[in-house]
Amino acid sequence: MTAERNRARPSFPPLTHEWDADLASANPLRFPGYDAPAPQDESVRTGVAPHPRGPIAVVECRFDRHGGTMGVAAGERIVRAFGRAREAGLPVAAFVASGGARLQEGMLALTQMARTAGAVGRFRGGCLPFAAVLRPHTTGGVYASWASLADVLAAEPGATIGFGGPRVVEQVTGSLPPRDSHTAEAAYAQGRVDALVGPEAQWAWLGDVLYGPGPALRLPPGRPRPTAPRAVPRDAWDAVLHARDPSRPSGLEWSALLTEGWVELRGADPAVRAGLAVMAGERIVVVAMDRHAHGDASARVLPAGYRLAQRAFALAERLRLPVLALIDTPGAEPGPAAEADGLAGEIAQTLLVMSGLTVPTVAVCVGEGGSGGAMAFAHADRLLALEGSVFSVIGPESGAAVLYRDASRAPELARSFRLTAAELARLGVVDDVLADGDVGAVRSAVVAALREARPGERDARVDRLARGQLRVMPGESRMIRFETKGMVG
Repeated sequence: MTAERNRARPSFPPLTHEWDADLASANPLRFPGYDAPAPQDESVRTGVAPHPRGPIAVVECRFDRHGGTMGVAAGERIVRAFGRAREAGLPVAAFVASGGARLQEGMLALTQMARTAGAVGRFRGGCLPFAAVLRPHTTGGVYASWASLADVLAAEPGATIGFGGPRVVEQVTGSLPPRDSHTAEAAYAQGRVDALVGPEAQWAWLGDVLYGPGPALRLPPGRPRPTAPRAVPRDAWDAVLHARDPSRPSGLEWSALLTEGWVELRGADPAVRAGLAVMAGERIVVVAMDRHAHGDASARVLPAGYRLAQRAFALAERLRLPVLALIDTPGAEPGPAAEADGLAGEIAQTLLVMSGLTVPTVAVCVGEGGSGGAMAFAHADRLLALEGSVFSVIGPESGAAVLYRDASRAPELARSFRLTAAELARLGVVDDVLADGDVGAVRSAVVAALREARPGERDARVDRLARGQLRVMPGESRMIRFETKGMVG
């Protein structure tokens, strides 16, 4: 769809208040043949538009005006818009179509990248959401500055999306990019945008993002459904097999069962899903592991999955929303490609982000918690487990291969790990065990945990667990003093 058609069918109602309509560029370079646009012809409009769920501050970048490029006046309008939105307590919606920095205004245009990014940073301090739609076409310095900093990002189908437009790519590399590159569809497949949204649905989508609740989460066909509770096997190895049952709902199913509204936060790893969700009428952030992502009930988490979790946790912190993490994975993917992509560092970073959250956090193990790959989601103020779930320091097969050089001894090792939900509760690792098949009871327990959890309880629990198992050996206790020049330790 062309930019002209977009202007013929705007995606939002008329602005009730337009901001800075009198600002124009002074043509700083006196560039040959360039006439700085009059205020009404500038590429950016800003103001407030009504929405049924509440007013929204709007930034519109128009491709039909100087290719949507950002010069001094456009940058100033954007900077002021984010400042006014924060002062007024308004969320921001952006409609972006741009060729980047305005070449005829040279470095003064390029510096608007830093100015507008800084304005978004200051706006974030107000705990207000910012969402954007990338329209035909969005490239260059606008995309690489304030537009890409949106909390949630959509693209219009068929739009060209990329830092370098196709002509720039051809000039630099000697050939045009492939047809499946630099497109909205490619950005969506790679997890760089959260949704593909046509012009007629963009204003409604922005309302879902900025105010909620969003539509209910729809599951793909053929996904497992909750069944009547089944007795949990007494034997630990049988309990592991029970938790891995392909007919058992995973994190994505439980996300749909527990929430009423969902706005997807998209990543590049289908084994982790995240969303701005509504549960019992309250907005929360949900991050869910999905062991059925590849259809074999054994999906492992890639580094990209942990990066999505970090993004979701950080967004929850910024918007002051509680977090619900749903755990079900045999573990992180240990292959060479994942190692090359920084698997260990991403797990560590996820733990670091989660440990620093100052909003309530609840994690529920709904199936299998496998090793550090699962622990990255489990450091929550309240850790719950479905009665048919298991959580272990390592998968029993891998553990047996390490300890005994014999993976066939996995059943024996599983019994030593005390990995069932009931045993973990007795150890104090989990706070409560929930009935598997009772969706209403699970929802009630999770809602109560989210309301009652206090940030920092996670640290108190794990510290208590560790210190309760320490021993002080008999004998004289000595303090060792190390001294170096200028330092005493």
